[in-house]
Amino acid sequence: MCRTRRTLGHQLSVLGVGSILGLCIPTLAPDARAESLNVKPGAWEMTVTTVTSGMKLAPEMAANMTPARRVQMEQMMKAREGKPHTMTAPSCLTKEDVSQDRIIKEMEDEDDDGEVKCKVKVISKSSSKLVMDRVCPDPRASTTHFTIGAKTTESIVAVGDRDQNGSGKAHMDIKGRWLGASCEGIEE
Repeated sequence: MCRTRRTLGHQLSVLGVGSILGLCIPTLAPDARAESLNVKPGAWEMTVTTVTSGMKLAPEMAANMTPARRVQMEQMMKAREGKPHTMTAPSCLTKEDVSQDRIIKEMEDEDDDGEVKCKVKVISKSSSKLVMDRVCPDPRASTTHFTIGAKTTESIVAVGDRDQNGSGKAHMDIKGRWLGASCEGIEE
């Protein structure tokens, strides 16, 4: 049995940057400290819709492209501007994937190297909702506002709005529905 290992924190950290693959929504049973969202572990179907505007290539990325590739990328970004891009994928989440504290830590750790690059300010936190702001420094400075809600134990929604400080904006809506306790057949 394979399991998708990307958590919601990781997925939200790349809001508006590219394709969103293997989305998992972190959760655990609620407790008095409200450190988790009240949703079931197991197989989930996640539908992610992203809309971007004013997106520009990062200078360090553009510097590594041929002029023809740069023009191609800029045209592609312009063609997608303002148009929703929707993707649906199955995900598997375990009890370890579901902690709100883990979501917050992964949003601070923007890169896979684990180095803390961004700061997360929790606005509110309960078993049914997590609201936070994420501020990342240069060279790719951005500010993002997130709301993650557990509508029921079998349904979640998340909304994020990112301003990339002059390099564009992105809006993301995530809707998740629980498919069952078994993650059999869900690839990593």
